[in-house]
Amino acid sequence: MAIIVNLDVMLAKRKMKSKDLAKIIGITSANLSILKSGKAKAIRFSTLEAICKALDCQPSDILEYQAEE
Repeated sequence: MAIIVNLDVMLAKRKMKSKDLAKIIGITSANLSILKSGKAKAIRFSTLEAICKALDCQPSDILEYQAEE
């Protein structure tokens, strides 16, 4: 997939665990894991906003486009 999810990088930079982020933003750890792995087909803007607020970052810090070759 051409969209790369860098959520693990931001979690490490903020020294936060996935389960803590999931609790803060109000989703299950399983759904957060699907998002982190890049297997999610979509993300709600409200979820993206909550992640950015919790991690004090921009959407571009989490999502990256990389052209497929």
